[in-house]
Amino acid sequence: MGRAKGTSSETYHPEPMKASAEAPSELAVFRHGHQTLVLADCFEWLAHAGPNSISAVVTDPPYGLIEYQPDQQRKLRAGRGGVWRIPPSFDGANRRPLPRFTILTKTDREGIVIFFERWARLLHPIVRPGAHVAIAGNPLVSPLVASAMERAGFERRGEIVRLVRTFRGGDRPKGAEEEFPEISSMPRACWEPWGLYRKPIETKTLAENLRKWGTGGLRRVSEDTPFLDVIESGTAPDVEREIAPHPSLKPQAFLRKLVRGLLPRGDGIVLDPFAGCASTLAACEALGVEGIGLEIDPTYYELGRTAIPGLSAPLPLRSI
Repeated sequence: MGRAKGTSSETYHPEPMKASAEAPSELAVFRHGHQTLVLADCFEWLAHAGPNSISAVVTDPPYGLIEYQPDQQRKLRAGRGGVWRIPPSFDGANRRPLPRFTILTKTDREGIVIFFERWARLLHPIVRPGAHVAIAGNPLVSPLVASAMERAGFERRGEIVRLVRTFRGGDRPKGAEEEFPEISSMPRACWEPWGLYRKPIETKTLAENLRKWGTGGLRRVSEDTPFLDVIESGTAPDVEREIAPHPSLKPQAFLRKLVRGLLPRGDGIVLDPFAGCASTLAACEALGVEGIGLEIDPTYYELGRTAIPGLSAPLPLRSI
C-alpha cells in the first residue's frame, strides 16, 4: 500500500494473495497520514494479504473470549458490566472496567490456543523473515498464546514487561470481605507481559537479514543503551481517554517506544490486526512510519477515525 496524506474515508479493494470466493470485494477504510484503518475481520484480511509485506506487529487482542462478543460489549457500553468487572468507586473516582480473565474454564483456555494458532498460521506468511510480533497479555493467558505462536512457527523471544499498576487482582474473597479482611484472592497486578515473537530469519546471520529485509533485531534506545525488556508505563492519561474511550487503551508514551523498538532500521509497515481504537496506528503516525489496522467492531472503527489524528499529537514532555 502506498502512503496517503491527509484524511479520507473510502472503500478498500484488497490485493489478494490467492483467488478465493470468500474474499471480501469491498471493505470500509479510513486513511490519515501514513495510516490505513480497515473495517474487517482480520482472519479474512490476513488470508488475502501479500507475502513478506509486514515488518512488525503490535497488538492487544480480544483473545476470542466472551468479553468481546457483541452482547457483552453492549453491556459494557451501557455500564451494566456483564462479565466485565466494574471496580467500585474509590475516593470519589469511578474505576474503569476490566475483563474477568480469572473466570476462564478449561474450554476457554483451549479456545485461546486454537484461536491464536489459527491466527498465527495466517500471519506467518505475510510478515517478513525476522519480523517481531508483540502481543499484549497477562500472566494468566500469555503462556497459552506462547504455545500457539510456537506451534505456528514463530520463535519466542521472551516478554516485554510493561510496568503498570492496575486494579486487576488484589480483591478480598467475594461475598466474605469482612470475614477475611486480611486475604487477597490473587496478587494485585503491577505489570503486564507483552509476549515477543519472531519469524525465523532466512539468512545465515542477523546482519544479512537486516540488510535484506530490515528486520530481525530491535532498535536500541540509544548508542549506549540496548532495547530493554522492561518499559515503565502508567495507565493511559485522561486526555488520551477523552479522545479514545476504549476499555483497553494503552498510553502513547508506551506504544511509541514499543513501535520504535520493533523497527530496527526505522522504517517498514506495522500491522495491528486487532486495532481497537487504533492507538497503535496513532503511535505509528507520531513516529512517521506506515501502519495498517484491522478492526471488526464498527463502533471501535468509528472511534479510531477520531483517535488516530487526536492521539498522534506530540506528547507532553512529562509523558516522554
